[in-house]
Amino acid sequence: MTFEMPNLLPALPEMFLLTMTCVVLVVDLFTTDRTRGATYILAQASLVGTFIITLASWSEVAQLTFNGTFVRDSMGDLLKLFVYAGVFTVFVYSRDYLRARDIYKGEFFVLALFATLGMMVMISAHNFLTIYLGLELLSLCLYALVAIQRDSMRASESAMKYFVLGAIASGMLLYGMSMLYGVTGSLDLAEVNRGIAGQQRNMVAVFGMVFVIVGVAFKLGAVPFHMWVPDIYHGSPTATTLMIGTAPKLAAFAMLMRLLVDGMGTLQQDWTPILVILAVLSMAIGNIVAIAQSNIKRMLAYSTISHIGFLLLGVLTGTQSGYSASLFYVIVYMLMGLGGFGMIILMSRRGFEAENIEDFRGLNERSPWFAFMMLILMFSMAGVPPFLGFWAKLAVLAELVEVDLIWLAAVAVIFSIIGAYYYLRIVKQVYFDSCEESTPLEAAADMRVLLSINALGILVLGLFPGQLLALCQGIFPALASAS
Repeated sequence: MTFEMPNLLPALPEMFLLTMTCVVLVVDLFTTDRTRGATYILAQASLVGTFIITLASWSEVAQLTFNGTFVRDSMGDLLKLFVYAGVFTVFVYSRDYLRARDIYKGEFFVLALFATLGMMVMISAHNFLTIYLGLELLSLCLYALVAIQRDSMRASESAMKYFVLGAIASGMLLYGMSMLYGVTGSLDLAEVNRGIAGQQRNMVAVFGMVFVIVGVAFKLGAVPFHMWVPDIYHGSPTATTLMIGTAPKLAAFAMLMRLLVDGMGTLQQDWTPILVILAVLSMAIGNIVAIAQSNIKRMLAYSTISHIGFLLLGVLTGTQSGYSASLFYVIVYMLMGLGGFGMIILMSRRGFEAENIEDFRGLNERSPWFAFMMLILMFSMAGVPPFLGFWAKLAVLAELVEVDLIWLAAVAVIFSIIGAYYYLRIVKQVYFDSCEESTPLEAAADMRVLLSINALGILVLGLFPGQLLALCQGIFPALASAS
C-alpha cells in the first residue's frame, strides 16, 4: 500500500492562515500591553494575505482533495472572501473597545483567527467528519471569546450556557450523522446522497436528517433552537457579540447547503416542510419578541432570528436560484450586522456600554453624520427601498412566488412589516428625541472611516445591487455544471 500525496493547493488559504495564526500566537508572547499593536497588525495582515491567496486562486471548477473530504469551489471561495472581510472589520471596530475595558489581549485575535480557520473548514467540508472538525474549532473559540472578560459574571454565565447548549446541539448533529452513516456506509456527502437515492424511502435516513437539521438550526439560531441567541448576545462583550453575530452565519449557511443540498438532496421532499416550520416560527418569534426589547443587543439578537427565517425561505425552495437568493441574503445580513454592532461600539466608551435603545437618543444632535449612518443601517434591516436589505428580501420573496409558495411569501411580508416597527423606533430615538448626553463620540479614525464605508456601502449597493446579485446567481449554476 502506497501513500499518495494529496493536492495541497486547494487548501492553500487554510494552511497559510494556520501558519500565520501560530506566528501571531508566538509573537504575542513577546509583546506587552504597550506593544500589543504588533499582534493586531500581524493578525490583520494574516487576513489580508489569506484574502489575496483565495482571490488569486479562484476557480470556477470544483476541486476535491484529501480523499474527497475537502472541496474548493466558487461558493466556498465567495463565502470565505466575505468571512475575511468580516473578521477584518471586527478587529478594526473592536480594538479601542477592548483597550478601554482592559481586555486588549492577544487571545482575542488568536481565538478569532482560529475561529476563522474553523469557518473556512466548514465552508469547504465535503465529509461529515470535516464538517464536525470545522464546527468544533469554531465553537470552542467562540466559547472562549464569550468569557474573555474574566471579571464579568454575566460573560462567564453566558459562556457556560453557550457551551452546554452548544454541546447538546453538537451531539444531535453527530447522532444524525451516525444514522446517515449507518444507512449509507459512507461519510462522504456525495456518497451519502447517492446511497440514499439508491434505496426506497428509509425512515432511519429521515430520522438522521431530522437530527442533522436540529444541529444546524441551533448553530443558525432558528426557532425553536434560538434560546441561546439573546442571552449570549446580551451577556458577551460587544466585541465578541460582533464576532458571533456576523461571519459565523456565513459558515453556518455553507454547512446547511453542504448537508442538505449536497448530502441529502434526494430527501428534499422531507426536509422542505421542516424548513417551512423553522422559517415561519423564526420570523414570527424574532419580529414579535424584538418589539418588547429595551436592550439593543437583545433586539438585534431577535432581529437575527427573524433574518435567519428569511434565509431559510430561499433554501427551502429547492432551486438553484433560491439558493442564490439565500446566499445573497446571508452576505447582506453580515454587512448590516457589522454596521449595527459597530454603531453600538462607537456609542460606548470606558465605563459605559451603549446597550439600551435609549442610549441612542439625540444621536443626531451629537453627530449628524453617524445618525445618518444609523438610519441607513436600520432602514436596510427593515427592508426599506432602495437600501440593500430591501433587495435581499425581494430576491427571496421572488423565488417563493416562482415555486408557487405565495402564501409563504405573504407571511414573510406580514412579519417584515411587523419587524419594521422596532427598527423605525431606533430612528425615531436618533432623530426626534432629545438627549442630555453631550460627550463627543470617542473612536479612532480608522473605525470611523470603516464604519462610514460599511454603511455607505449598503446604500450604494442598494442603489446598484446588480453586481453582487449577479455574482451570487452565477455561483450555483457553476457548481451544478462542475458536479
